[in-house]
Amino acid sequence: MPIPHALGKNLVLPVICAPMFIVSNPEMVIAQCKSGVIGSFPALNARPAEMLDAWLTRIKTALADDPGAAPFAVNQIVHPSTGRLEHDMALCVKHQVPLIITSLAAPTAIVPQIHAYGGLVFHDVISVRHAEKALEAGVDGLILVCSGAGGHAGTLSPFALVAEIRKFFDGPLVLSGAISNGRAILAAQAMGADFAYMGTRFIATHEANAVDAYKQAIIDSAAADVVYTPYFTGVHGNYLKQSIVAAGLDPANLPERDKSAMDFGGATAAKAWKDIWGAGQGVGAIDDVLPVAQLVDRLTQEYLHAKAALCSNGF
Repeated sequence: MPIPHALGKNLVLPVICAPMFIVSNPEMVIAQCKSGVIGSFPALNARPAEMLDAWLTRIKTALADDPGAAPFAVNQIVHPSTGRLEHDMALCVKHQVPLIITSLAAPTAIVPQIHAYGGLVFHDVISVRHAEKALEAGVDGLILVCSGAGGHAGTLSPFALVAEIRKFFDGPLVLSGAISNGRAILAAQAMGADFAYMGTRFIATHEANAVDAYKQAIIDSAAADVVYTPYFTGVHGNYLKQSIVAAGLDPANLPERDKSAMDFGGATAAKAWKDIWGAGQGVGAIDDVLPVAQLVDRLTQEYLHAKAALCSNGF
């Protein structure tokens, strides 16, 4: 399906930069949008909650001054543990955020608020069942969080999940899971997605709110160094083994976690993401730390080179 007009403005690549807890900040979002990809951040990153208004004002002002900038998005975690969803949504409506990315529960109450001013809602899903529930809630697009994605992720192959969801949904699809270069962006489109969803690759940028040791760990790691566990938040996610070991834990023998104790926005969750570093299996393709603008330029060249190579081979 064609990319919605509201999101296609000024895109140089069909990419939505994933919102990453702690890591995504206004500086990175502005750089992403000015480079021609859709930047995003979790509302929960603005702490205290009152800071969200200032963040949204800063981003909108910076992008308004650049007629070539792409749109931006805000991630809302639809879960009681955040304790601030109503407050954050009121600010997103006030600022008319172009795209809201929702996670963890069907955003039934959120969709009408965003549609009222012409915004769009995309929802994270890891299965067909989750996709069906999101569509019943009225979302505009689906983000397929497949095997190998950083942070909270599913286990299904992107080939399987895209194919099954395309049987009943012809709207915007965003594909996540180990996408670290321009070739992978093109592959996502070839598979049937409209956008690639990239998170881990943008941790290794100058603008990312990540300590140097985290960025270096991204460079030093391979797919085998990514651990998939529910231990840290109650929901399965992918994390760097190095950070788990540094926290004094054995990655091969993590204790069981009670899912009823899920925590996505409190002090416990913040400490987990600060000390336990999320990353996807695409880390093995990341070799350097770059400014966002330089990274997007490289991704664009890789993407165009891959397209040209396919054409030259008769495809």
